[in-house]
Amino acid sequence: MSSIGIVTDSHSGIGSQTAKELGILVLPMPFYINEKCYYEESTLTRDAFFRYQEAGASVTTSQPSPAAVMEIWDQALRIYDKILYMPISSGLSGSCLAAQGLAQDETYAGRVLVVDHGRVSTPLHRMILDALELIEEGYSAEQIREILEKHRSDMVIYLGVQTLEYLKRGGRITPATAALGTLLQIKPVLQLDVEKLDAIKKCHGFVKAKHFMIETLRHDLETRFRSQYEAGEVHLLAASSATEQETAAWVEQIREAFPGQEVQSGNLSLGICCHTGPGALGIGCSCRPARP
Repeated sequence: MSSIGIVTDSHSGIGSQTAKELGILVLPMPFYINEKCYYEESTLTRDAFFRYQEAGASVTTSQPSPAAVMEIWDQALRIYDKILYMPISSGLSGSCLAAQGLAQDETYAGRVLVVDHGRVSTPLHRMILDALELIEEGYSAEQIREILEKHRSDMVIYLGVQTLEYLKRGGRITPATAALGTLLQIKPVLQLDVEKLDAIKKCHGFVKAKHFMIETLRHDLETRFRSQYEAGEVHLLAASSATEQETAAWVEQIREAFPGQEVQSGNLSLGICCHTGPGALGIGCSCRPARP
């Protein structure tokens, strides 16, 4: 039996094939579409999700049932002595708090460690890779949770949105604001930081939105993350709900803006896509957690 395993949920943006390659387990998240429950990747593909969105369907997220959470924990504990459970950020969903309650049951106490990491989507994917590195380096599950939670805020990601429609549907902007913004070709930029998703800039056109995101991240690397960046301890991130061609062009634009830097690119999780819709592009960074 291996010592430590990792379980996350599909809000990490990690699909089944990648999960298999990494040796982790991913809990499919439930979505209600026109009041019918679907499970990400299990009974709901990305293409189907965006088709429902574009057709005007009502799409909402939901928490997993306690039974579903315990089932995947039981599956993992048949393989590992202990597991790190890394669900969606506690600031964006009640899933983390619910899991912390379940982990106090005597069946799981001391064996399931819930990590309150403050992340979702591509930054969470990156933190899971960090956790796997820490396991490989021989840290205990308790040490890894402490390290990850200590460095939860060492990240940021900016998301450029092609349309205001889904922000309107989610109640983040009014219909009047959406109508005026569409008329003026406004493309908002959202900032996904620890436990929150906020609009920070209104750009006239998507080209300007992409330029703003790149330059804002450059400023972050020169100020907020300067010491880590100069030490080579920063991972650049790209996230997308756009087409493969648009995503590839965006990743290349990031590489040209930051020569010599590797870029981890991945799908924007469907939970975030509820707010952005299709066609969104993101750029961010995550710092390698410092070892004690």
